[in-house]
Amino acid sequence: MTMPLQGFGLGLRPQHYDALLAGEARVDWLEVLSENYLVAGGRPRWMLDRMIERWPVAMHGVSLNIGGSDPLDRDYLRALRGLVRHVRPRIVSDHLCWTRHGGVQFHDLLPLPQNDDTVLQVAARVRQVQDALGVPLVLENVSSYLRFAGDTLDEAQFLSAVVAESGCGLLLDVNNVFVNAHNHGFDAVAFLDRLPRHAIRQVHLAGHAPDARGSGLLIDTHDAPVPEGVWRLYAEAVRRFGAVPAMIERDDHIPPLDALLAELETARRIAADAVAVPMERAA
Repeated sequence: MTMPLQGFGLGLRPQHYDALLAGEARVDWLEVLSENYLVAGGRPRWMLDRMIERWPVAMHGVSLNIGGSDPLDRDYLRALRGLVRHVRPRIVSDHLCWTRHGGVQFHDLLPLPQNDDTVLQVAARVRQVQDALGVPLVLENVSSYLRFAGDTLDEAQFLSAVVAESGCGLLLDVNNVFVNAHNHGFDAVAFLDRLPRHAIRQVHLAGHAPDARGSGLLIDTHDAPVPEGVWRLYAEAVRRFGAVPAMIERDDHIPPLDALLAELETARRIAADAVAVPMERAA
């Protein structure tokens, strides 16, 4: 049986390959973007092999299309299964969204209608994916900027229902909770209280930015340091869910490794302080 992740990790980015291998970075594990390593051979796979010699790994994808109406991409699943067998990751995750329709890949994480029909559709596809990969699947909550008129569930109810129906785990992106709470006007801490605690497998920490067009929305950019509001919400998550493995995720404007390691130390400190303060005392 694969051991669970523990501690604090970083998203593996090519800009940091050499620095990671050359130094003694205080990183407990790495998360790799699955699509970057599906093809055997070449420098990416060579580097990946060096990384998995030193660190436990989580695999995180963006192309599964778990909520889409197109059939699941069997070629993609075969390639993903091959990578799973090669890497032996501690966690395999993707996003609770749709990314593809009519054979066209949109390269975006698009929100789903939140209703019972979607729950049943996603759960059926989760079971197919788990059968194809031979490992449990973990799904991440995504950021959104609209709601569907036909929604009958709020986001916390929707996530809980998907977990209950499919048995999947949850990757809690704290930044996405913060962004959605602002964009849709709900209480982010109360949202955490309504999630199925047993299902939280991993945490993402990232940054966001105001919409440059002046809409008043927050945009999930993943291109900036974790802001103070997200750190505070992370502390609330730790008080509720405990020592869930957490990582810093940066997808653009990627800084030198030392800058991300400094953020990782902040996450360690906040988590240690939050665990030491019971919820009753923190209230």
